Parts: sequence; C-alpha cells; structure tokens
Amino acid sequence: MKLKIALIQSSLTWENPTENRSHLAQKITGFMEEVDLIVLPEMFSSGFTMSPKTIAETMQGETISWLQHLAKAKNCAITGSLVIAENGNFYNRLVFVFPNGDIQTYDKRHLFTLAGEDKVYTAGTEKILIDYKGFKICPLICYDLRFPVFARNVENYDLLIYVANWPKPRINAWDILLKARAVENMSYVIGVNRIGTDNNGLEYVGHSQAVDFLGNYLLEPQETDSVFIVELDQEKQLETRRKLAFLEDKDEFKIV
Repeated sequence: MKLKIALIQSSLTWENPTENRSHLAQKITGFMEEVDLIVLPEMFSSGFTMSPKTIAETMQGETISWLQHLAKAKNCAITGSLVIAENGNFYNRLVFVFPNGDIQTYDKRHLFTLAGEDKVYTAGTEKILIDYKGFKICPLICYDLRFPVFARNVENYDLLIYVANWPKPRINAWDILLKARAVENMSYVIGVNRIGTDNNGLEYVGHSQAVDFLGNYLLEPQETDSVFIVELDQEKQLETRRKLAFLEDKDEFKIV
C-alpha cells in the first residue's frame, strides 16, 4: 500500500487568514498530480501569533469550510494547524480534513514557553491516531518534536507528521530530531515548515522534508517556496520492521 503526499512549504502573511487562504489555494490548485494528502505548516492562516483574539476562528469558521471545499475538490485529505477558539479557550489545533469533509483534530500538547504560547493557548492532552487509506497516522505540532516520549510508537503507527513554524537559528535541531523520530520509531516522518519572515523578525528557511523508517531522506530539506511530492511504501516499512523487530523491544510506560 502506498500514500502520496504533497508538502506545501510557503511564506505566510502575518495575521491575515484571507491572504493566506488565497496564496495557499493557488499552490494547492496549481499542481495537477493526484495525491492522497496535502500537508500545510503550523498556524498556516496567520503565522505563529501570540495574539489569538485577532484571528481565532471556530470549527464552523471560514478556514475550516475552505479546507473542506479544497479537500473535496482535490479528492484528498488536507492537514495543518490554525488558531481555534472554543469554550472560552484558544487552541493551536491541527485539523485533518478527509475528502468527504469529516474532520479529526489534535490540540498541541507541548506549548512553546519560550514564546509565551502557554500563556495564551490551552494545551491539548490527547495523542490521536488517524486511519487513512490503510495508513495509521500520528499528527503532531512543532515543539512536540522535542519530546520523544509523547511520540513513542506504542501504537504501531506508520507515519508521524510534524507541522511547524521552526525558525532558522534552530533549524539544525529540526533536521536532527526529525531523523531521530524516524529511526527510533521505525516510522516514516514528514516535516512541513514555513519560510519567510514574520512580524517578530524571525526568519524561517523551511527545511520541509520526508524521512523513511531507517532515517534515509525521501525528500531532503528544502528551502524554496514550493510544493514537494513524496510517496510512502507501507510494505517496505512493514518488511523492515519484521526483519529488524526493534519495536518489539520497546519499553512499556504510561504518560500521566
């Protein structure tokens, strides 16, 4: 079984969902190759803002409807994170929109204290798994990458996805940790980061990439504003897991 994925690496306009939807829609409708899944960066509608009141939407808002429309038009799933207001709280929420419009969500667990994300957003508590076209997918967000226990492959998932706004000064850590998560979990890993400069003066150089279950690049880190397409082969992964069986020796633990 195979899964074809489009990684959308893009600059983002600060706190302007309308402009970002328009720009990303051009990229998504601009490639003709059929894919199973499209991955957008973290906070793709706004950039990594600590002012959620200015751009937060609901799960019935315009950006969610836009994602559902695109997923149906492209006949594929789309995922990425955005700022959601719910029950008086703000969440950095990843949404996974299926081609039929159904949605699964993951709220970022590890909020980035260095930027004060924990002061304005509410942390998620649940790790989720998404079953899609025979692949079991674990979606995570940016700072989650630094916490391997939460990502540990105790569920035999096939694919880890990280969406991010990971700045240039620490991009070496992004590259290292994506490979580490792939190797230790014997899983495909997709990382999608933004490019450009935000209103805080932070520079982003992308390095969106795809890594296989042994730490080999399917797509080396990229720095251009573009769409990159990769294909994952589940049978190759399963064959390697059967042969090496490293996951069978993993520790048992419980996150509390």
